[in-house]
Order: sequence, then C-alpha cells, then structure tokens
Amino acid sequence: MKLKWLKVATVAALIATIGFGSVQAPTKTEAASKLSGKIVINGSSALLPLTLQAANEFKKLNPKVKISASAAGSITGPQSVRKGIADIGAVDWDATKAVPGFEAFTGQVANKVAVTPFAAVVNKSVTATNLTTKQLQDIFSGKVTNWKEVGGKDADIIVVNRAFGSGTRVNFQQKALNGTDFMTKGSNYKEVKTSGDMKTAVESTPGAIGYLDFAYITTKMTGVSINGVAPTVDNVINGKYKVWGYGYYMTKGQPTGVVKEFIKYVQSAKFQNGSLKKLKFIPLSAMK
Repeated sequence: MKLKWLKVATVAALIATIGFGSVQAPTKTEAASKLSGKIVINGSSALLPLTLQAANEFKKLNPKVKISASAAGSITGPQSVRKGIADIGAVDWDATKAVPGFEAFTGQVANKVAVTPFAAVVNKSVTATNLTTKQLQDIFSGKVTNWKEVGGKDADIIVVNRAFGSGTRVNFQQKALNGTDFMTKGSNYKEVKTSGDMKTAVESTPGAIGYLDFAYITTKMTGVSINGVAPTVDNVINGKYKVWGYGYYMTKGQPTGVVKEFIKYVQSAKFQNGSLKKLKFIPLSAMK
C-alpha cells in the first residue's frame, strides 16, 4: 500500500470518511517540541482509528515529526517490522508468541497500547441479535444458513469474514467461536480485507453477519449479544463479556527515539483516558 505522510487535515479527513466521528485534538497551547523524525506504521485496521488520532495529536505537539500509517491486516505489521519497512507494526495479538496459523516473531518487542473489544455484528434487517456460542459457531461454519433457524426471520444468512492474516479474525475465532473453523466459500459467503470493508459490507448487505472491533460499529448495524451478554465496554471491564484482546505496537527491539516517544504518548493517561476512550477502545489501566 502506498504510504502517505499524514498531515493533521488528512488524518481528520480519513477519520471522518470511515465514520468514526470527530475526536477533538488537544486544545491546550503547548510549547513547540524539538523532537523530530519520521515514523512508519503498518498493520492492524482495527487499531487504525486509534493510530490515526494519536498521530494527529502527536504531530500537533511535535510539528517536526512525520508519521505515515497504513492498514492491510495485523499480520502485515510484524512482517513489515521484520523487513525493515515499518518502525511500528500494529497488531491485535502479541506477535512475539505463536497463535493458530502464525508463528512467533522473534527479535521484536510487543508494546501494549490498548484494550480492543470485538463483537459479532448484523445488518439492521436481522432480528436475531442474541445468539449462543453454538449458534455463532454453526453460522460462521456454514451449518446454519437461514435466520429462522436461530430465532430470526425467514431470510438467508450472509456470512462476511475477514481474510486470513486479520487480527480481528484471530480474536473472534478464538474467543467468540472457541476455535471453530470458518466456512470458506459458498453463495452466502463474502470475504473482505479490512475492518472498513467489513463495516461497509455489513451495513449494506441485508441478512449479513460479520464481526468488528467496537470502534467501527455504527447505528446502521447491531452488536450481537452472546449467551445473553451484551457487547459493551462495561461488560468487558466487569469480566462478563469475553471477546476482547490487547492491541500492540510491535518494534524491532526496544523502541528508541521518536518511536519510543510516540508509543509513550499512546500509553499516556492523557491519551488513554481521552481520545482512546472516545474511539471505543478501553484504557489499559481498566483491565488491571
């Protein structure tokens, strides 16, 4: 993906385009920083809203810093760091450890930056919005193909899945489906590359079901309760809702220089309790 230097106006436009609404940058006038350099970030589209907003704010505080961010799926994050084409690899799991389908990335450091909650989501035409784990497994594996089989209307189920390499897919498969395999083809199956693509597909496809992190959920879709537990921030924090994971910024060794300062900013109480929360992520401190 062609990388573009993100100026403040560009970042704000991108956030508005993908539908997150505006999160205000800091209004306090601060002395211009002497910090300079450039940061290249690649990887998770789930973390992209957070990354773009943090880049916007950090650039405002440090005008001599340039930040380029792109999102082609979590696996591309640590891959890009390993190849030396990115300073930070955004990923939805700790890539220093193996997960199903992916080996561990040695020589990298996982810098924890956010708690990311995920949810099954359905098009507004769908009335079955409280499903059991077994029902979700049967839907995403292709065993159940009509909504009436799980208490909904007589209508085809359209399964929207993320492509292999997605961290959202890894988390949803492990924590919502308990590792059950996804269906991979069929007339009622669609596969998309990014969280933004998933958002668009679920919003525009009658009968669709997919999954997203909370940052992408809009009023044009419905978050699905699992076993009677609603997908809310409060239910994640109180331990009732289990479909969540940590978001990480992978670096080659311990971060240094401007990269270290950017990660520190994302981890700061100011950002965690401000913009991060407004974007529907959860502060790291909330899960301690």
